[in-house]
Amino acid sequence: MKKLIAFAFAFVLGTTTLASADPATDAKLQAMQAQLDAVMAQLAALKAQQAAAAAAKPAAVPAPAAKPADASFIQLQKGDTVTLLIGGEPVTLYGNLDLSWDHVTKGFNSAPLNTDVVGNGSYLSAISSNQSYFGVRGLHRTGKKSGVLYQLETELSVSSTSGTVNTNSNNDAIVKGGLTSRNSFLGVLTPSGAFKIGKTDAPYKISTARMNPFLGELGDYAVVMGNTGGDNRVEFGTRLDHALWYESPNMHGLTFNALVSPGQNRAFDNSNIASGEAGCSGGNLPGSGALAPACNDGSWGSIYSGSLNYQAKKLYFTTAYELHKKVNRSSDIAPIPAAPNAIPNDPNDVGDEQAWKVGVQYAFSKNTLLSGIYEDMQRYVPAYLQYQNERTRNGFWLALTQNLNEKNNVNFGWARANPSPGDPGQHNTSGGPNPNNMANMYTFAFKHAIDRHVLWYFDWALTLNHPDAHYDLGAGGRGLTTDCHDASQLAAFDPTVTPPVSGNGPHCFAGGRLQGFSTGLDLRF
Repeated sequence: MKKLIAFAFAFVLGTTTLASADPATDAKLQAMQAQLDAVMAQLAALKAQQAAAAAAKPAAVPAPAAKPADASFIQLQKGDTVTLLIGGEPVTLYGNLDLSWDHVTKGFNSAPLNTDVVGNGSYLSAISSNQSYFGVRGLHRTGKKSGVLYQLETELSVSSTSGTVNTNSNNDAIVKGGLTSRNSFLGVLTPSGAFKIGKTDAPYKISTARMNPFLGELGDYAVVMGNTGGDNRVEFGTRLDHALWYESPNMHGLTFNALVSPGQNRAFDNSNIASGEAGCSGGNLPGSGALAPACNDGSWGSIYSGSLNYQAKKLYFTTAYELHKKVNRSSDIAPIPAAPNAIPNDPNDVGDEQAWKVGVQYAFSKNTLLSGIYEDMQRYVPAYLQYQNERTRNGFWLALTQNLNEKNNVNFGWARANPSPGDPGQHNTSGGPNPNNMANMYTFAFKHAIDRHVLWYFDWALTLNHPDAHYDLGAGGRGLTTDCHDASQLAAFDPTVTPPVSGNGPHCFAGGRLQGFSTGLDLRF
């Protein structure tokens, strides 16, 4: 093909040149013209042949696209959290490890206490695991704005071996380090809010949790707030088992939460262990604080809890309410000469208890945060039992957080428990109406953020009890608590001695001046 084109090109040039020659050459020109026509005919035939062959040739099949590698069933989702995509659905692993070295005194040596204190009531050093936990949560989508929520969360006893509670003042069959010992639930997410079932911190507790910069530390506000009698059991600021609750969506800064926990108790006075539980409602086993074999040291029935919260830029406002039905405290009654109507285990000492509070938090700037709470708690019993009612009182909490820079802040707190109308008189107090059982707690903490996951802190707290008060340090779920009890052994049946009882404890001494120092590391992921 290329040779034919070259020949034709050369022939045309030659023809042009000959055209200017002598006329005698006409015959030669005619012969060359004939040859050119023949070449052009061959060229045209060859083009037609090639066109026909191209038309008959099948179209080239494009190379198949590269097949993407099969995605793994479990993948790590990018981001700051430990979130796995399992079958395309997010599952988040999270946790908190908080361990501290504590140096704390019960303050027995500096208060007007009974001289029969047993053991060391002064400073004692210890290692504490504070609010340490591990959990997994996820969401199974059933629609664009709906799905099934779940969470399983377990407390971690990092510095001690997990087991039941066995001290000379508190015994319980609950294993805090057991699987799903903390907030765990299954729920349904809808555009109208979330409905959940399981166990959780009550809305009453959650509503003001952000106002407690000492969570898990010695100065945790749960020493006073939500704590009616001063024990290390916090009635109105606790986790509730076998509960159903609702969490509303955010409506222009307004949210609403409501919970109900059925009592599940076959006894009309809630003196049995609730169905499905390991201990008395409200804590402890029969015989620990209560009079064996009954749950009569604060065991409650059904609980109703709710909160209304509002967030507007620098301002947060909340109000919350909680009701405990038929709380059995009949073990608080003992024959007291000043109260001749007192009857041990009086069935009328089973009454409703309620609490309400309002809280305000305001950010004066990005560095200064001020919080305040007022709380009122009531126990409803007949008038003749008011002499031993230490559960009705009010109090308040003030807290200030001041950021020094991006990594350091200081925190100050003050909690006040005002007097109650009565005192059971079971400790080193005389008991009766109008006791002097006011208490103040002061706390300070310096915190340094090593990075966004690790925090170092130094904490100091002081609880000043008036002569008839016995508020402690460490209430609210902290690893180690410091309370009003000395080292006397718990009374127990012993057939080898006469009478067949060994020990005469526990002994609680009111009026203590509890103080402690603590430093620790907190890792969150």
